[in-house]
Amino acid sequence: MRRPRRMQLAYVALLLGTAVLYLCDLSASGWANSFYSAAVQAGSQSWKALLFGSSDAASSITVDKTPAALWVMGLSVRIFGFNSWSVLVPQALEGVAAVAMLVATVRRVAGPGAGLIAGTLLALTPVAVLMFRFDNPDALLVLLLVAAAYCVIRAIEKESSVWWLPLAGAAVGFGFLAKMMQAFLVLPVFALVYLIAAHAPLRQRFVHLVGSLGAVVVSGGWYIALVALWPASSRPYIGGSQENNILELALGYNGLGRLTGNETGGLGNLNHDVGWGRLFGSEMGTQIAWLLPAAVIAIGAGMWITGSKPRTDPLRAGILLWGGWLAVTGVVFSYMNGIVHPYYTVALAPAVAGVVGIGSVLLWQCRNDIRARIALVGMTATTTVLGCVLLGRNADWQPWLRPTIAVVGVFASVLLLVVDRLSGRAARGVVAVALAACLAGPTAYSVATASTPHSGAIPSAGPGSGGPGAGAMGGLLGTVVVGAELATTLSSNADDFTWAAATVGSNNAAGYQLASGVPVMAVGGFNGTDPAPTLEQFRQYVADQQIHYFVGGAMAFGRGGESSGSKEAAYIAAWVAANYTARTIDGVAVYDLSVQIGS
Repeated sequence: MRRPRRMQLAYVALLLGTAVLYLCDLSASGWANSFYSAAVQAGSQSWKALLFGSSDAASSITVDKTPAALWVMGLSVRIFGFNSWSVLVPQALEGVAAVAMLVATVRRVAGPGAGLIAGTLLALTPVAVLMFRFDNPDALLVLLLVAAAYCVIRAIEKESSVWWLPLAGAAVGFGFLAKMMQAFLVLPVFALVYLIAAHAPLRQRFVHLVGSLGAVVVSGGWYIALVALWPASSRPYIGGSQENNILELALGYNGLGRLTGNETGGLGNLNHDVGWGRLFGSEMGTQIAWLLPAAVIAIGAGMWITGSKPRTDPLRAGILLWGGWLAVTGVVFSYMNGIVHPYYTVALAPAVAGVVGIGSVLLWQCRNDIRARIALVGMTATTTVLGCVLLGRNADWQPWLRPTIAVVGVFASVLLLVVDRLSGRAARGVVAVALAACLAGPTAYSVATASTPHSGAIPSAGPGSGGPGAGAMGGLLGTVVVGAELATTLSSNADDFTWAAATVGSNNAAGYQLASGVPVMAVGGFNGTDPAPTLEQFRQYVADQQIHYFVGGAMAFGRGGESSGSKEAAYIAAWVAANYTARTIDGVAVYDLSVQIGS
């Protein structure tokens, strides 16, 4: 069988395997992150709620992100009906598409072998498996950024269409609508790579960059303009902001506040691991760190090998693109002082996979040079050692795996030193052994991730790492367990009210809404710190018979009075307790707002 045919079959096998890994038993996680699932449910009932990303069909408040990911899930639900599978399958398909797009991008500069390696590494990164089986917006963000990278690579090619760079800008702009300013971390890297490697004259390159920046502004800014110009009285409150302002959300809570920790309405600076070691630490390490040292070696080796090539060399451009993406995003994630979660590191996965795919093939092609062989040994040895360290953090799980990886990794490292003396078949065997040693750890973690249900707002990859789920965590970052009697109570006579119930915090509201199928107002938004509604507005809603019940119990973050942001949610809860009688249903205090004390 000819080599191109084998490569084609390998590519098909990669995509099919990725689809199986991401789609198999997908609905086991239920509603996954109920915060977003409830918003998808709302969007399935109201086009207005879908447009704005409202947390309930009556559009009281939005989620604290721009809603592009919700649009994709919402359309899926409107086609297939509202269930766990229809909510989660878009992310799995976005993952398969991201792998295919990464293969195509790397293949254009380094050949099909490098593309297949890169795609395999992305598919088997534990945090990628986690997020491509979950309903957070990160899956769509990653796909769009990889698509943008592909467009940049096409734009630097000789005699390329002038539309490739604006298309890259449009993809980044739409990525902004998925997860706001995180999408912009790659922009300086893309711009620099184009300035360095594009064939056009320098002045023309600057003109093209200005045009692509315009594409970013248009593709991301149209929605900002729509929300800003829409009368506030006829749209939901912008969750995550203190002034009902989407620019405040984009630039503050989801912008500079994430870097500085000064997020009004956020949780404050709770980080104790700021620094370069964060990516290898107890929270992020097993999610993304498996191949980070190999990626660093690959960047250095790739720049050494391509150092004498022309300015427009596409291979070096690919190394600069993925290496720059990794460096900028890695530094930001390491040193940001605001809200940062381990699953954010999925944004690093394409860069790690891309640069390792390119670097490993380059070094293999130069294996007759002792320096290249030493670099290959370094990549294999550091990955093996780090894999054993990371597996050691869950030492009781598959205890045979660490010593096996260690032995195989040492064996492969020794053989790589003399691989130039081996026959072709033996040399390929050494490569297979080295890959097995390097990928055994992340592959095992990825399979364990796919076979573990995940729920809550902060999921984590790996065996038994389902993330904070229901029950006691309901008032914090998980979802409340809703009994049958309470769900029935909330849904009874719901058509007579705008909101069947209200409760503090979006995660609490999501649980009640998903269980009852009727709109539940999230007082105070995600953290309970947004001034939506105010006490005065809430009292008017009650007077107008728009809210049937108020559900008490666990509060969301920030209700102790020490966090930044509005205290309106606390005032509302206190007013309800002082004026209405609670009855306990399924262990939860429920206030009937249609019957006031003394009436």
